[in-house]
Amino acid sequence: MLTAETLPRHELVGLHVRVADSSDPTLVGCEGTVVSETTNTLLLSAGSRSVRVPKAVATFEFRLDAECSEDASEYVVVEGERLVARPARRTERTGDSRWQ
Repeated sequence: MLTAETLPRHELVGLHVRVADSSDPTLVGCEGTVVSETTNTLLLSAGSRSVRVPKAVATFEFRLDAECSEDASEYVVVEGERLVARPARRTERTGDSRWQ
């Protein structure tokens, strides 16, 4: 189950996300579905528009219950710096060690 504590270790592709804060003010408020992830960025798609957001400079709000209406959804706030890693390595993290 996805929680605020476990979300950084899960696959992010397919989750709905919104940029809550960023050092780049043009990114604040961008939202969509994560369609691709690299070490340093998330690619968000909202309809025909795609936005690549750098992880390190943003704070993200991930919607956990995508099936529910937006009003009933629970959002988890994650600092983008916690997500900076190759997706395969980030999901392998265990215990107190940053990487296995």
